[in-house]
Amino acid sequence: MASVASTVPAVRRRRLNEAPGRKEGDYVLYWMTAARRTRSNFALQHAVELARGLSKPLVVLEALRVGYADASDRLHRFVLQGMADNRARFARKPATYLAYVEPSPGAGKGLLEALAAKACCVVTDDFPCYFLPKMTAAAAARLEVAVEAVDGNGLYPMRATERVFTTAHSLRVHLQKELKPHLSELPAEDPFKGVKLPALESLPRGLEREWPMASDALLEATPAALAALPIDHTVGPAVLQGGSEAGEARMASFVAERLARYEEDRSEPELEGTSGLSPYLHFGHVAVHDVFRAVVKQEAWSVESLGPSNGGSKAGWWKMSAPAEAFLDELITWRELAYNMASHRPDDYFRFDSLPDWAQKTLKAHERDERPHLYTLDELDQAKTHDPLWNAAMGQMKRDGWFHNYMRMLWGKKILEWSPSAAEALTRMERLMNRYSLDGRNPCSYSGYFWVLGRYDRPWGPERPIFGAIRYMSSDNTARKFSVKKYVEKYAP
Repeated sequence: MASVASTVPAVRRRRLNEAPGRKEGDYVLYWMTAARRTRSNFALQHAVELARGLSKPLVVLEALRVGYADASDRLHRFVLQGMADNRARFARKPATYLAYVEPSPGAGKGLLEALAAKACCVVTDDFPCYFLPKMTAAAAARLEVAVEAVDGNGLYPMRATERVFTTAHSLRVHLQKELKPHLSELPAEDPFKGVKLPALESLPRGLEREWPMASDALLEATPAALAALPIDHTVGPAVLQGGSEAGEARMASFVAERLARYEEDRSEPELEGTSGLSPYLHFGHVAVHDVFRAVVKQEAWSVESLGPSNGGSKAGWWKMSAPAEAFLDELITWRELAYNMASHRPDDYFRFDSLPDWAQKTLKAHERDERPHLYTLDELDQAKTHDPLWNAAMGQMKRDGWFHNYMRMLWGKKILEWSPSAAEALTRMERLMNRYSLDGRNPCSYSGYFWVLGRYDRPWGPERPIFGAIRYMSSDNTARKFSVKKYVEKYAP
């Protein structure tokens, strides 16, 4: 609705269709698909401001399908717990929150259209990965009302540049010149603060009969509730609890208790030295902006402290402690490098032939090299290899729904070494992560797979069998660098 002012930067807003807005509509509809939270959410903030400007109620729809690839007790439970948190939080806000969980594939068909038919406009999340871009584009093409997608993924808006960055260093150089203004445009921590909106009088007739909203018992995601859904029950719930409450608690404990040792501890498999926030960032239960705010508060830092560009060096630009700068390099540089690729090359960021030419050439040249060990996908899935450390990494992912950051690199390198081809290795990494890891199906997941195969890296010499000029890693070297005995004892089958 062009006539309504918004504090959300224009570079973060994108029209998905040419349909008009309707001032005579009954409410503003926010279709929550990726930023599944009430705090620091640019899309929700924009929807609230539209509703206030039009003097209309706000309706929030958060839905969960059962027909998506790899739907399982693990993924469903994590999302359902987030929906439970959202229901509790929205109950204290001037908005109508609708939590819909499909009881069978396709049962939710028509729900969005029914709500949109009475809406002034539709706001949704702009997420560049998995099936979400195609889903939102297809929905926008069907709807007869304006649909706007809002980017709340990172500190640097995805469309603030048209450039696709090929290395972390090149993005770091760019951010040191361009990021500062965006650090003063963070989302409102509470989009509803000081806002009064009209109460919704009624939903479209027959809507709740046709599409009953999720019960509180279902959102508790008990074993019985999950068992009643047509999803994969062989992939059980992970150790991690889903939702904003759990994610915010994890964020707070990391910043207060572990950030100071991040630089020293993050690569040690036996230590809980990383933030462990990637599942919460992936499902949108925690905003990267809030993680940044927490670090800023811990460091007693302000944006005026930023130094001039230092040529893309990892250290020194932020003018924070070394551990904080190391963490921000992962949280911002490497994470947003992945989102840059996914958003700017949506048709091929996930394809093998998107690798740099040098990487494709060297892998092709060594494709027929003898593999001392060849494993099937099922053997990898069952962690039945000769390598106890790799088995432990696979075991951690299967048990916890997440696995150690450094071990991910080794995990991928060994899959490359043990697969019939590099293209097959890519398929296997994607398949295993999508099935078991709570933070799979994300731009950062694909960044990791492709880093294993040479993206964002350089040629390494001398050439090796199978790898060619691709960076090599071994379990023996990892065991010499880090303590891994207890890690293997804990996670290897």
